[in-house]
Amino acid sequence: MKRFLTLFLTAMLAAGLLAGCGKKTQETQEYTEPAAEEEEKNIKIGLSFDSFVIERWLRDRDAFVAAADQLGAEVNVQNASGDVEEQIEQIRYLIKKQVDVLVVVAADCMALSEVVQEVKSAGIPVISYDRLIQNADTDLYISFDNKKVGEYMAQALTDALPQGGNIFMIQGPEEDNNVKLVREGFDEVLKNSNLKVVYKENCEGWLAEQAVDALDKGLEKFPEVSGIMCGNDDIASHVVNTLAETRKAGDIVVVGQDGDLAACQRIAEGTQTMTVYKSVESLAEMAAEMAVKLAGGEKLELDGQTMNDGSYDVPCFLLEPVAVSGKNMDSVIIDGGVHSEDDVYLNVPQLQDKKE
Repeated sequence: MKRFLTLFLTAMLAAGLLAGCGKKTQETQEYTEPAAEEEEKNIKIGLSFDSFVIERWLRDRDAFVAAADQLGAEVNVQNASGDVEEQIEQIRYLIKKQVDVLVVVAADCMALSEVVQEVKSAGIPVISYDRLIQNADTDLYISFDNKKVGEYMAQALTDALPQGGNIFMIQGPEEDNNVKLVREGFDEVLKNSNLKVVYKENCEGWLAEQAVDALDKGLEKFPEVSGIMCGNDDIASHVVNTLAETRKAGDIVVVGQDGDLAACQRIAEGTQTMTVYKSVESLAEMAAEMAVKLAGGEKLELDGQTMNDGSYDVPCFLLEPVAVSGKNMDSVIIDGGVHSEDDVYLNVPQLQDKKE
């Protein structure tokens, strides 16, 4: 009897505990449901990146996500790591996730045309971010004036080399439509100068380390080179490091773009002449604002400017780049809060001493 009573009490206690657990689970479900409903009201943005090989894309991502969050939107970021087929599959995944708008940094501006049509067929507006997807009729192309980037690069070379000379061009991949636009601006300015482009090479997938072999091959054919146009500052880093090995860094004019800290330091040191600074934070914030408007069915207030993607005239919004040299480094980069004075002049302490 005593044993029976013990078993009975144990069973009753267990039942009470199970009932308590059941009640707790039910309360948790009631708590999470409103959050889920609230989440459904948020605008969902799909953000598809080619890769994060270029350091600036991390800044674009962070600024875009932060700006979208402030506007009440959530962002699903996908990184294709430079694989075009992977980017296509990731875009299809974002269609299935029923994003309200898609923003794409294209790995290959030609290869994404068909999948973008799939996105548009699903009723999802598409923004070409920084690189114009070809033959796709995207709803917006937002970038910098890349033709002007090329003009600034060429002008810096002509100003530094009034006597003329041989020029190398070590660019990004042809699949990036911006490479073509930069080259258009570059060639336009150069045709009225005494400079001659004797060697051209591309770094596939924006893999900057390829610039080392490209430069070595160029120097074998044309050892007397006066200036080098680099597709971006990352490529310029490898070019200047290679030149330094033969004590030529500083003797050959090097230009790049992006306003990377390393490039600004090289300009302070005298081994790079100019970089074209582009405020990626401004670009990302503006893109996030326009993405939210498109997702909400709002009409974008643009100036009517368009750019042809090969088949369609796409509405575009182009931000102004800024040519940065030693002359305006302080006013643009340091006073603008892009990089700190200590960081820019880290390797030239004598300049820091003069400023103190």
